[in-house]
Amino acid sequence: MYLQEKGKNPRSSAMLLDGIHIIIGLVIVVLAVLTFLNPEDHMLMFPLIFFLASCLNLINGGHRLYAGRREKKRRFQGLGTLLLGIALMVLAAISAISIWWR
Repeated sequence: MYLQEKGKNPRSSAMLLDGIHIIIGLVIVVLAVLTFLNPEDHMLMFPLIFFLASCLNLINGGHRLYAGRREKKRRFQGLGTLLLGIALMVLAAISAISIWWR
């Protein structure tokens, strides 16, 4: 019978990734709803939303890059997702600077 090494179960990393997606996704949705109901009072939430979205993309891209180290297509998907996460991080920084220096 086939035995897996302890800690190398791909299902556990997928479950962890799914849990992170659900939690961060729910936080982003709640913050977005609160922000768009009254944008003037909750303007500081925009950088936080962009930051959480970038964290989500960086985690997803890192997982794809690590999980697909033998497959070229998955590596490129991981790199693309990482680049999108970096772009969202820059957008969060620009948004925070423009709101705070107002």
